[in-house]
Amino acid sequence: MADVTRESLVSTLEEIALLLELKGENPFKTRAYRNGAEVVQNFDGDIVTRAAENDLKGIKGIGDALQQKLHELASTGKLAYFEDLRAEFPPTLFELFELQGLGPKKIKALYDKLGISSVAELKEACEGKAISDLPGFGAKTVEKILAAIGNREKFADRFRLGDVAPLAETLLERLRDHPKVSRSAIAGSYRRSKETLHDLDFLVATKEPAGLTRFFTEFPEVHEVIAHGDTKASIRLENGLQCDLRAVSNAHFPFALQYFTGSKEHNVALRSLALKKGLSLNEYDFTGEGEIPDVEEEADIYRALGLDWVAPELRENRGEIEAACDAELPDLVNLTQLRGTFHNHTIASDGKNTLEEMAAAAQDHGLQYLGIADHSKSSFQANGLNEERLTRQIEEINKLNESFEDFALLPGSEVDILKDGSLDFDDDLLAKLDYCVASVHNVFNLPEKEMTDRLIRAMENEHVTMLGHVTGRLLLKRDPYAVNMEKIIDCAAETRTVIELNCNPWRLDMDWRWWHRARDKNVLTSINPDAHATEQLQFLAYGARLARKGWLRREDVLNCQSLAQIRDWLALPKSKR
Repeated sequence: MADVTRESLVSTLEEIALLLELKGENPFKTRAYRNGAEVVQNFDGDIVTRAAENDLKGIKGIGDALQQKLHELASTGKLAYFEDLRAEFPPTLFELFELQGLGPKKIKALYDKLGISSVAELKEACEGKAISDLPGFGAKTVEKILAAIGNREKFADRFRLGDVAPLAETLLERLRDHPKVSRSAIAGSYRRSKETLHDLDFLVATKEPAGLTRFFTEFPEVHEVIAHGDTKASIRLENGLQCDLRAVSNAHFPFALQYFTGSKEHNVALRSLALKKGLSLNEYDFTGEGEIPDVEEEADIYRALGLDWVAPELRENRGEIEAACDAELPDLVNLTQLRGTFHNHTIASDGKNTLEEMAAAAQDHGLQYLGIADHSKSSFQANGLNEERLTRQIEEINKLNESFEDFALLPGSEVDILKDGSLDFDDDLLAKLDYCVASVHNVFNLPEKEMTDRLIRAMENEHVTMLGHVTGRLLLKRDPYAVNMEKIIDCAAETRTVIELNCNPWRLDMDWRWWHRARDKNVLTSINPDAHATEQLQFLAYGARLARKGWLRREDVLNCQSLAQIRDWLALPKSKR
């Protein structure tokens, strides 16, 4: 039985809600499970232990029936009600929920009318025109479904960094705590902070490698043991993620860490440098005719080659070798330098928490300020605020700020950029805000020139502080819309518009590959979590990692400024910032 976690409780309740929706059950019953999932997700305390001990009484949103089910699930790892419910449907049915644009109502229609219960069956039906007679499934819908299926196939073996990170750190901690492990790390794309990953590469230094590889294959999350030897093991987890372990000696650990971190291109460049010095570099050590350098840490390898140590995030052979040779590597930003953040939502639009709750969570994170940017009125699907509601929210924030010491909420708005590049609110209202995040939330299919002109017109507005999730991508789900990023960056430099680094793990947008150019043009970024709940402020950690990957320094990140500095900066005309 796998360990029961908060996430597994939430996932089970959400799946029950979906299954009840598919059955056409009373919507109040469905909503109770969905609300219960939110309560469990946001509960401030050890909800798993309390559920296991049947100590949930009095928690708002969790009634008697839900208490019993959570107790059964937390104490046994199973829930009979859930298993019986799932048995009523084919096991492949949940594949359909992974497709962009397909909700429970459409899936129910496909299942009830055509018996479609898998992505393969849906693809066949779309290509064979079998679903064209169903209401709501016109030619454009079918086209979008086929595109979503294509994306799913393209990204089938990849995982988002933010989805993998909590589990990766849990497994690493388990290895680190083993008494026979002297050093441990995660290498590969994860250590380089790539936005999506194919697998995880674990590395340990130990005198008993066979025992460690066996220990690794016995993790409770293991679904399949792919390979198992005395120094290497490969497993597949229940979520499909492959994890590889290599057990090496303490002397070989620095070389293995450098080699398996990669990238391949970075390593080729290092080996070429080594050869010029009469050395050969591999995953175990230096060899050669001349004096062999002493290596105890990874940095010693770089030093032996005449280089400054290169942070793992930069190892993509995109100029870091040359910069390390000339002692010109940037002093990269880190998470502890963030003093606040912008672009966060509350229950006023589509967030899960109140202003007070978001403020308390921000202070718990050690932040000095938190920007509130609920959606504007055109985002009706997100309960966007109209002029009157936004004005009231500004007043509420100003009043709430009177109760804080050394902290402030900053009133802002995530304002929709309309199709023609105009904004959802007029300038008079925008002028009352501390800041404005301008974002595209609809009409993603414009030609590149039109989309670029749309964003540029928005940036030219005096009241637009920053551009939100600039390409609209959803990693492994929706490709970025067509936009000329060179022109966007040039316009941001000219208009003094900040480009946010949206660090929601589904977005991580703007892409890290563009930040070096933006930095060189003196374009600032703001690392923003796009938080829709208090716990999502933790996304800032991913933002810091991706900012580092983009060569960004503290001075390139707006929200490394203190509250006093930010207030002074926001008070300046845009052209003077």
